[in-house]
Amino acid sequence: MKQQKTYRTSFILLTTLFFLWGFITVLVDSLIPRLRELFTLTYFQAGMVQFAFFGAYFLLSIPASYMLSKIGYKKGIILGLVTMALGCLLFYPAASYRVFGVFMLAYFILAGGMTILQVAANPYVAILGSEDGASSRLNLSQAFNSLGAAIAPLIGALFILSDKIKTKDEISGLTETAKESYFTSEALAVQTPFLGLALFTIAIAVVFLFAKLPKLIKETTIEGTYTDAFKQKNLMQGVLAILFYVGAEVAIGSYLVNYFLDMNLVAIIKENELMRSIAEGLLNSGLANNDNKAIVGVFVVFYWSGAMVGRFVGSYLTKIMKPGKVLGIFASIAITLILISISTTGLLSMWSILAVGLFNSIMFPTIFTLAIKGIGELKPKASGLLCTAIVGGAIIPPLYGYFTDIIGFKAALVFVIICYAYILWYGYKNSKKTILYV
Repeated sequence: MKQQKTYRTSFILLTTLFFLWGFITVLVDSLIPRLRELFTLTYFQAGMVQFAFFGAYFLLSIPASYMLSKIGYKKGIILGLVTMALGCLLFYPAASYRVFGVFMLAYFILAGGMTILQVAANPYVAILGSEDGASSRLNLSQAFNSLGAAIAPLIGALFILSDKIKTKDEISGLTETAKESYFTSEALAVQTPFLGLALFTIAIAVVFLFAKLPKLIKETTIEGTYTDAFKQKNLMQGVLAILFYVGAEVAIGSYLVNYFLDMNLVAIIKENELMRSIAEGLLNSGLANNDNKAIVGVFVVFYWSGAMVGRFVGSYLTKIMKPGKVLGIFASIAITLILISISTTGLLSMWSILAVGLFNSIMFPTIFTLAIKGIGELKPKASGLLCTAIVGGAIIPPLYGYFTDIIGFKAALVFVIICYAYILWYGYKNSKKTILYV
């Protein structure tokens, strides 16, 4: 009974980490429209925000795995949390002095801490209890990750996107006193949420410092090298699938606010009684009191909350169908929805692109499982490579932003469709054999 209680407490603590990094990952998206106007960035330059954030996964995933084998998972979790808090705190001077380079450094450090947590928390949750219940525990933790991702757009709309941002020309026309007042309010809009996150993260680190986590993970000598892993064709195809999946999901999520503004959806939302009531309910205020970015920004919650709903549905479907087939079907529907968004306007275009989030849900865990099937002792190496592929979130969004600058949002979405087309191919390629989730 005592052991079960310890496991339950440890599981709850670890699940807070899943919620935290899901929340922060999506909150970063809320800053992109603000930074773009504040620093007069192109869409390509705004996409570099995600490059700094997800680039940390590419550089630090394998080193993090090596470090954790030396210091242990508990110390690794605490180090990851402290690193995240440092990144959040750096947003304070970055916002005060309006230095874009410091913003990029803050993003990178924040993501570095999250990388350590990703490497440490996933295997820990899997072994907290019976082997038969490992999949259930991971799904539950990932559901809270999606919950954090679903809440973040609301927080971003309320605290980061709510006030009106002036252009450089408008700022230059202000008096010195008015400029100082404006810059102070701008800084607070960014500083307040990230300062709160820093304090919350430090508090969790203190809890883990005194928590008695069960020592269930024993270090063993793992045979096989990365050279052997690179020779596994299906694994490397899976690495590319993860890169495309993360990149496509983040590219859509990062530019939804700008995409909706480009389609002039604010006026449609204000004129449509149902849409207006949804926006006012999520913002908890009248639309006249909010900036246009906040009005459309609150609807991004449906994109990320769709992933949470789809994860539960997909978990059931992969039990009664071949996971590869489910992956292919979900990718096919995602492509169809994007095509609808491209070829339509107004609310249909808006809701079709938001619905893509529902079908993103099962892609990461399904691709991951398909990729490591049948490679035995190489699984630890494979996990490091697959986690490194999260760098797709650093590569695809800037490229999508670049194409948007040249040909516009809708035409640029064809690039995202190509990403999902590869995932569709990978899913059906792996649908010939039954994959067991372990």
